Amino acid sequence: EATEMANREEAEMQISELDLLSSMFPYEEEFVVTDQLAVAELKHYIENESAEMPSSKVQFILNVKPEDPNASTVEFSMVCALPFKYPSVLPEITVRSPLLSRSQQVQLNSDLKTYLMQNCSGEPCLLSAREWVKDHAAAYVDRELSSSSVTTSNAVQSEDVIFTRLWIYSHHIYNKQKRKNIIEWAKELSLSGFCMPGKPGVVCVEGLQNSCEEFWSRIRRLTWKRILIRHREDVSLEGGGLAEIQKHRKFSTLEEKCFDAHGARGNHMDLGQLYQFLEEKGCADIFQMYFGVEG
Repeated sequence: EATEMANREEAEMQISELDLLSSMFPYEEEFVVTDQLAVAELKHYIENESAEMPSSKVQFILNVKPEDPNASTVEFSMVCALPFKYPSVLPEITVRSPLLSRSQQVQLNSDLKTYLMQNCSGEPCLLSAREWVKDHAAAYVDRELSSSSVTTSNAVQSEDVIFTRLWIYSHHIYNKQKRKNIIEWAKELSLSGFCMPGKPGVVCVEGLQNSCEEFWSRIRRLTWKRILIRHREDVSLEGGGLAEIQKHRKFSTLEEKCFDAHGARGNHMDLGQLYQFLEEKGCADIFQMYFGVEG
């Protein structure tokens, strides 16, 4: 009982902190929840005594422009996930910026974590973390790190290539123009995967991280009843080139997959067929994330 009480209290603190963030940063450019489902589950858990613990952590991104006038264009994004026990435990935050080298990013994140451990145990601390990033992050961009970590700096800095796979869920996808966009944009951005139109709509794209993010930002701008990233996979290919990327792909191109339920007018897709298709591609566990049931 006591832990149950504590869990609900922590959940309530998470929701009120999220509400605070969305009122302070109303624009998506500054604050965007990447997993609306987790928030809905959390609210449901707070409001219903019988509800189970949510199955996934709340995840969101806070974008920060530092105060430094010279760095006016630099943006740092804080990719955040809240463990169920937050704020009793620290949030999981990774600060990223295209201007940071790998070692600068590692150093910045480790310093932020130290700061949070020393100053924020047990308290809601997303705003203090954001302040810290705003005040300190820009300084890491030019920082030469201790010789041990920069041994490669004279050689060509092989930036890690990140391979990403996004699993997107939509309430439905019928519109021909949208379906055309999905296929054409994927082709343009060298992404592979598949699109299952109908209700629900499922889109999977995989390829270079920034191409996936560009694809998502275009898709999101179209009008949808509901669309969200249900799951995201990121793999760092240590300085890997195109060959490495090809090795990680589970799909060869991006194609539309129609799993009609017994000739029903392409509306409701046969999820059993989708499950088999995912299983063949080695992605059966994703089905669970989309539909919450074993195939």
